[in-house]
Amino acid sequence: MNLTTARSEKRAKEVGIRKTVGSHRLQLIGRFFAESYITVLIAFVLSLLLVILFLPSFNEVADKKIEIPWLNPLFWCTSLAFIVITGLLAGSYPAFYLSSFQPLKVLKGTFKVGRFASVPRQVLVVVQFTVSIMLIIGTIIVYQQIQHAKSRPVGYTKTGLINLPLEGELRKHFEAFRTDLKNAGAIEEMAGCQLLTGVWNSNGGFDWEGKDPDLATDFPNNSVSIDFGKTVQWQIKAGRDFSKAFATDSMAFIINESAARFMGFKDPVGKTIRQGDDRFTIIGVVDDILQESPFFPVRPTFYHLDTYDAMVNIVLRLNPKQNPSQSISTIENIWKKYVDDVPIEYSFVDEAFGDKFKTEERIGKLSSYFAVLAIFISCLGLFGMASFVAEQRTKEIGIRKVLGASVANLLRLLSKEFVLLVTISCIIAVPVAWYYLGEWLSNYDYRVEISWLVFIAAAVLALIITLFTVGFQAIKAATANPVRSLRNE
Repeated sequence: MNLTTARSEKRAKEVGIRKTVGSHRLQLIGRFFAESYITVLIAFVLSLLLVILFLPSFNEVADKKIEIPWLNPLFWCTSLAFIVITGLLAGSYPAFYLSSFQPLKVLKGTFKVGRFASVPRQVLVVVQFTVSIMLIIGTIIVYQQIQHAKSRPVGYTKTGLINLPLEGELRKHFEAFRTDLKNAGAIEEMAGCQLLTGVWNSNGGFDWEGKDPDLATDFPNNSVSIDFGKTVQWQIKAGRDFSKAFATDSMAFIINESAARFMGFKDPVGKTIRQGDDRFTIIGVVDDILQESPFFPVRPTFYHLDTYDAMVNIVLRLNPKQNPSQSISTIENIWKKYVDDVPIEYSFVDEAFGDKFKTEERIGKLSSYFAVLAIFISCLGLFGMASFVAEQRTKEIGIRKVLGASVANLLRLLSKEFVLLVTISCIIAVPVAWYYLGEWLSNYDYRVEISWLVFIAAAVLALIITLFTVGFQAIKAATANPVRSLRNE
C-alpha cells in the first residue's frame, strides 16, 4: 500500500489514458486489486519456501517441534484467509485512490496529488519504525535482565563441580567410592546432598524463641553429608562448618542469611530451633546459596547432617590440577566398580545453573530475530520511498546544484523528512516500550532497572539505520549530473 501510493503520480497518466479509452472505475479497481493479489500470492509461495528453510533453526531456538501441516485443511483455509485479507488491505487504498483520478487533469499535466497525499505513506512508516524500535528496546532490556541475573552471587563456587545420582549400591559404599576417587586424583572433595541447583523438599512446623505463633513456616531443609561445605566451598559468615570432631552436629543446623533475617536473630549461632520433640542447635550461618530461580529471592534454608539413604545426589569437585576429561574418565571407571548395572549420568553444576536462564534467553533470541526482521521490512519500505522522492525531485535537485547547492545540503534536504518520521516513531515507541517492559520485569523480584540510555541507544540506532537506508538514494540523486536531469523530457 505504501509503495503503490508513493507511485501514484507516476501511474496517474496510465489511469488517465485507460479512462479515456473507455475503462470504467470498477475495472481499474479490479486491476489494482489483481496486482495486489498477484504480489501476495508470489509472497505466499516465497514465504512457504523460507519457512521450510528456516523452520528447523526456529524450532531449535524456540525449543518447539513445529511442522508444516501439509495435509490439514484448516492450514490451507487459514492461509487462504490471510492471502485474501492481506491482498484486500494492501490493494484497497491504492485501488480506490488511483481509480478516482480525473483523466482531463492528468493528461493536461495539471494533476496534483494534494497536500495530504503523502500522509498514508508517512503514517505507515511511523507505524513500522515504532514496532522496530520497540523490538530493539525489548531485545536490549531482555539481554540486560539475563546478564543482571547471571552476575548475581550464588553463594558457592560453581566451576569444577559435577552432579551424580546417588544410586542404591553407592549408598552402602559411599566412603569407599569417595576414597577411591581421591586416591586416583580425580576429585578434590565429594559430598552427598539433595539438590544443589534446586529444592528437593521443604518442611514446616519449626519453632524458635521469639517466633510469632501465627507465622507459617516452610523452609527448604537440605540433607547433606559432613563434607558438603568443603565441596561446594560455601562462605561461612558466622559460627563454623559441620565437623567430625563434634558428635552433637548430628542434631545441628547451618542456616543461610535469609533464614537468620526471617527468624529475627542478630546472633543466631547457639540458638535452638524446635520441630516437634526434636531440638536443633544453630552452629553456623552461610551466604545465601542460590538453588532456585535466579530472578527471585533466596528462601530461608536449613542444612543438616543425615544418612545417605535420605540423599539423592552426589556433588564432586574435580581436581583442578588434572584435565577434566581425564578426571571424568576416571570417575566413570570407578563408578562401574560399584554400580555396574546403571550407566553413569553426570552433569556440570554450572551448566545446570545455566539452564535456569533458558526461557529468558529464548525470549531474547526470538525478540532479536523479530527486531532484525521488522527493521529489514521497514528499511525496504523506506528505501522504496526514498527512491520515489529522489526521482520526484530530480529537476529540483538539478536546479539546486546549478545554483551552487553542495552534496551535503542536498543530502540534508532529502533525508530530513525521513529523520522526522523516525523521530516521531521514537517518541511513540519509548513510552509504550517502557510501560510493557516494566510490566514484564515486574514478574521478577530480582530485576534490572530500565535506564534511559537504552531508549537513547535504540533511537540512535534507528536514526543511523534510516540515514544509511535513505542516504544511498540521496547521495545518488545529489551526485547525478544536473544537465541530464534538466534536459529530461
